[in-house]
Amino acid sequence: MPAFSARGIVVRASSLLLAFERIALMGLMYLLTALILVNVVTRYSHFPIYWIDESAVYCVVWLTFIGASAMTRLRLDFAVTMMTERLSARHRKLAKIIATGMVVVFGVALVITCFLWMDPIGLARAGFDARKLAAETFNFLYTERTQTLNWPTWVLYLTLPIFAVSMTIHGLANLLEDLELVPRTPLKGFQLSELDGVN
Repeated sequence: MPAFSARGIVVRASSLLLAFERIALMGLMYLLTALILVNVVTRYSHFPIYWIDESAVYCVVWLTFIGASAMTRLRLDFAVTMMTERLSARHRKLAKIIATGMVVVFGVALVITCFLWMDPIGLARAGFDARKLAAETFNFLYTERTQTLNWPTWVLYLTLPIFAVSMTIHGLANLLEDLELVPRTPLKGFQLSELDGVN
């Protein structure tokens, strides 16, 4: 019973994440379109807004990572099938389980890497003093600011740990489905045909 509820929690968390990612992707697409249109208009009228270019770049970065996480759950990540299409159905299934398991391993490794890089424990030990942390560890993440927006860069870099956690959760949900421990969940908000997915 506890194993079943844990499986259910992973699948439910994945579904909630996917719904949030869908909304975030739509919002970021609208924002990116607006930024580009404003940039074109202001440049054409000889009154360019200097921080729009940087904003558009960060918008694309967030779009990329959030979209990649959603694509993991939707199974739209790419796959090379030259070898697996020659295997029997049983071995194809095993190869798919191994590939999905590797996505989970990559996600966990990325979570650990982000934790070490962002060093929240070291920041807490330094009394949340970014300069003290930088002096002790040479980790300047919390002291750097963006060029034109003058935002703290660590806020923009949060896309990496968010991506790592969400991709791991999506990978776990896919792995549970591949192992047939939970039934395949219909993914709401995304209209996909069988031909849309390549993995």
